[in-house]
Amino acid sequence: MNYEIPDPELTELGRNQCAELAKNIKEKLPKDLDVGLVLCSAMRRTCETATLALGDWAAERGIPIQAHAGWQENSAKPCDTGSPIPVVQALFPNIDFTHVDPVYPDKTSPAAEKYKYIKANLLGRAQMVLEDLYDRPEKAIIVVSHSGFMRQAVTGDWFFNADYRIYDIAKNEDGGDGKFALKQWDLTKNGHGGMGWSWDEVVEIGIGLPEEELPPKAEAPLPPGVRPN
Repeated sequence: MNYEIPDPELTELGRNQCAELAKNIKEKLPKDLDVGLVLCSAMRRTCETATLALGDWAAERGIPIQAHAGWQENSAKPCDTGSPIPVVQALFPNIDFTHVDPVYPDKTSPAAEKYKYIKANLLGRAQMVLEDLYDRPEKAIIVVSHSGFMRQAVTGDWFFNADYRIYDIAKNEDGGDGKFALKQWDLTKNGHGGMGWSWDEVVEIGIGLPEEELPPKAEAPLPPGVRPN
């Protein structure tokens, strides 16, 4: 895996996986979900995934697709740093980029503090995007994000490429970490994800994330027994 490729596009395998996901969404996504919005990370591979897997399905139903900086991947490596918005906007005219944080794709300057690759910042960003979901008027929202951010900061669940899970979101009333909590549907919890491709192992949110900003190209040390991304 080459982490130095800036904001990479999907591979041929990834595009094929998107085609399988598109078929699954049309055939197996519960009809009563009443999806009203698709949110995707503004990075190229997630915009491509949203377009290939959900573009036709969303267009047929009049569901908008919006890019969102909060759902981008964790690190500041080239592969996890997005392109300037005019670049991706030209590639994906079907996606609305007007709501993307103007600081994007910066992840290292003082202005981009909430996007830095630091545990506290990532967990804060996770709660920020969950609050955004909770406050939105749509009954159901599809999010196209990244496995690292989703597992380590948002859900604690594994997501293999082009797999999905379904959650209910609620305010956290049990005194646990974070203001918002997710409860996964049995439909995806007990079946290795909606596509059946992901591990069911649950990990502790925040584990493996750096406590402080790392030098370029440095890796956060993994605790014993924790699988790499």
